[in-house]
Amino acid sequence: MPFRIDAGLSEINIQVEWVAKLPAASGRQLFDSGSVWRLYEAEGGFQFDFSTPILGDAPYKRLLVDDQFCRASLLMSDECFRNHSAAAPLEYPLDEVLITQHLTRVKAIELHACGIVARQRGAAYLFVGHSGAGKSTTARLWSSEQGVEILSDDRIILREHAGGMLMYGTPWHGEAAYASSASSPLSGIFVLEHGLGNAITRLSRSQAVSELLARSFVPFYRHEYVSSALDVLQQVADTVPCYRYAFEPDQRCVERILKLRD
Repeated sequence: MPFRIDAGLSEINIQVEWVAKLPAASGRQLFDSGSVWRLYEAEGGFQFDFSTPILGDAPYKRLLVDDQFCRASLLMSDECFRNHSAAAPLEYPLDEVLITQHLTRVKAIELHACGIVARQRGAAYLFVGHSGAGKSTTARLWSSEQGVEILSDDRIILREHAGGMLMYGTPWHGEAAYASSASSPLSGIFVLEHGLGNAITRLSRSQAVSELLARSFVPFYRHEYVSSALDVLQQVADTVPCYRYAFEPDQRCVERILKLRD
């Protein structure tokens, strides 16, 4: 389990409890994912209800979390689980939803991106893109390069460190199934587009922030969280060169990045 540590202080503490049944939510609804979870106001924080069409509209688990997203109680419904050992309390999407919210409090952000570390060259690159833009393809093409580590082919976290930006791998991978707990200082960011000639265009600060925001995981239901995300992305754009990359899906697109001098 590469993302598990045995010691040290955690940034988020969760207590898991089993209850006979979860009542209907009573707080004001703030957000509906449209699929498997809803967010409500709760005393001192927030309530996330998770459901599945298989079990109907009633939630099978409920996460009660403080407004700092640091302490939480996870209530699991006995009514929905005949066998407790078969349940995975922190299974996706709860884990990612909680982390995404927490990042707004620590000046960090999660991006829809592929992270590549070329250690022998002392460089690390972030390739951001919507679904189908070529993140997993990019990961596969870079995997044949010597001394390359792929942190993720779908989800990367950025966080300021010592005046620069660190990128972190996450457990949430894409089609190529790359997921590493490693991190690296970031050298360059590339917004992926399908195109011809592997053309690279430098983005202005405002263009970079706009493109990155469109490919970020941001809790848009609270203006202060959006403001926090924008602050982080502005710092990213000020710290790391950002480009638009109209690439062709063959090994030449890797060579083009390695030869880039800007």
